[in-house]
Amino acid sequence: MTDGHTSTDRTARVLLVDDDPLVRAGLRLMLGGAPGIEIAGEASDGSEVPPLVERHRPDVVLMDIRMPDVDGLAATEALRRRPDPPEVIVLTTFDADDHVLRALRAGAAGFVLKDTPPAEIVEAVRRVAAGEPVLSPAVTRRLIARAVTSGRDERRERARHRLAELAGREREIAVAVGRGGSNAEIAAELYLSVPTVKAHVSRVLARLGLNNRVQIALLVHDAGLLEGGVREG
Repeated sequence: MTDGHTSTDRTARVLLVDDDPLVRAGLRLMLGGAPGIEIAGEASDGSEVPPLVERHRPDVVLMDIRMPDVDGLAATEALRRRPDPPEVIVLTTFDADDHVLRALRAGAAGFVLKDTPPAEIVEAVRRVAAGEPVLSPAVTRRLIARAVTSGRDERRERARHRLAELAGREREIAVAVGRGGSNAEIAAELYLSVPTVKAHVSRVLARLGLNNRVQIALLVHDAGLLEGGVREG
């Protein structure tokens, strides 16, 4: 399993999902004119997403969280259960919103704020389509540090049970990812080569059935394996 499935040498097809037609129009203008990006379709509610994904086969879904019928969280969860699903980038107003964390747990590749400069939204779509993380390690650390505590004990037990499936080195790699380390930083910390770290991360994703590094980090956080909290900086 990888962090994405679109190579960098072809056009990334994007599905826009937002209940505000003005927001969709703005996204269509900024993304439709960007090289290497094609608007595959539009939806005004999460209920419209499954048939549109089936019909248009987008690489990336740019998904609003708050919609009147089926919200972006439910739509993301349903999409990520599909075989070979598109990547999801969540559109949100607040970066510390509980809904953002829920979307990331469900398998969203990242999020962008609605007031993000257009060039950064374009870059986020390109990165996710190319299988690269859209959240920097610093943003990942901040998000996890703010993670909601409701249901913490139950999540901790489930997370520890899942992480018990990992071999010793895989577990070390997972904890290092949880601290927000890049592949290069993890390689230096554990005296490994960067390709070896990448291979271990891929095995951790496959063994745990996860989609991306953010989900690894959240699982490690839930398991309580980050002694002294998550590093900031």
